[in-house]
Amino acid sequence: MISSWLHKQKAKRFLQHAFKMGEMGITYSYGNTSGKIYPKIQAVTLKKETLEYVFTLPTGMDPKLITKQQFCFRQVFGERIELKGDVKKFTLTVYVSSVPSMVRYDKEQFQEQMENKRLPIVCGLDMKGKKVAYDMLKYPHLLIAGETGTGKSTQLRSILTSLISTLPPERLELYLCDMKRSEFHIFRNVKQVKAVAVNPTDMLPMLEYLQQELNRRGDLLDAHELAHIDDLPEPLPYIVLCIDEVARLKKERVIMDMIEEISAVGRALGILLILSMQRPDANLLDGALKNNLTVRMGFKCADLINSKIIGTPGSEKLPGDGRMLLKLDGVDNLREIQAPFLPLEKAKIILERYKYPTNKKPAERKYEPNNNGSNIIDAIFEVLD
Repeated sequence: MISSWLHKQKAKRFLQHAFKMGEMGITYSYGNTSGKIYPKIQAVTLKKETLEYVFTLPTGMDPKLITKQQFCFRQVFGERIELKGDVKKFTLTVYVSSVPSMVRYDKEQFQEQMENKRLPIVCGLDMKGKKVAYDMLKYPHLLIAGETGTGKSTQLRSILTSLISTLPPERLELYLCDMKRSEFHIFRNVKQVKAVAVNPTDMLPMLEYLQQELNRRGDLLDAHELAHIDDLPEPLPYIVLCIDEVARLKKERVIMDMIEEISAVGRALGILLILSMQRPDANLLDGALKNNLTVRMGFKCADLINSKIIGTPGSEKLPGDGRMLLKLDGVDNLREIQAPFLPLEKAKIILERYKYPTNKKPAERKYEPNNNGSNIIDAIFEVLD
């Protein structure tokens, strides 16, 4: 009992030192006496993996000072901290156990987290070393952003590989758009991958087809008076449209309007988005599209402005190498995650078992014309069906 009390008193002194370093308090004067009132430490909890503080601010202190001076907490406790709070009460969590700087991809390790999820998205390990995955049907439409070399591309690779190895072709259809022409070639001939486009000309018929599918599925729900495709008597496959480097499409107004429509109504219809970009574009991520991208994975960014555009302020401070901030819709606080690393060669080996045999050429699918008879929709794309 006494030993625990002494440890807590020592822990309090560390936090008090951080307050004083950052001058996080309010100045008072009374007669000839003056000084500074610092936040009051209400509780200290020592656990196996964490040290948790709860503190309250003195009346009159601007809470923005706490977030502005976060570097003082990092200088005292190290980089692995988490600060939550609002106007008066704050919680500072210091993570004691170490998380590896690289987590090698292994889908089996995330099996428990992926169970009972219709469209499981593997995220990685959080700062407590816990495995993190979520259901894309519950949290639809994902934005992945970050500088080159920070782990964005390998995260895309691990997400798509996990989906392919989890859902059979009759339950999952992937439509991939590779604006950099460097990432999605490994997914060609995979049974779940229905098309791989590399430029806006290729994308337009694909998107018009998906737009028709939105309307068809919407009509089915109306006819059956249901709210989600999973409630239909005949199950329909989930459709995921994944676009790498979507910022290159910002001048393609027609295409961007179609993408925005999917983001607005696709959830109930089982048509979801995964968008990625290197440098966040405020004009592109504006209005309805940004609001509908309910999940954000923010890898290291150039500065605070870029991280705020993504919706993951603080990601500019990340070390890189697969570290990201995860934001799920309805979750106020960002979660720091070490994403799994899936090398290109390993991904090729995993995907090989899900591809058509080399001696069997997959049939081509024709995109049917839309109601206005557009000639573009008559184009035949090499669709890996």
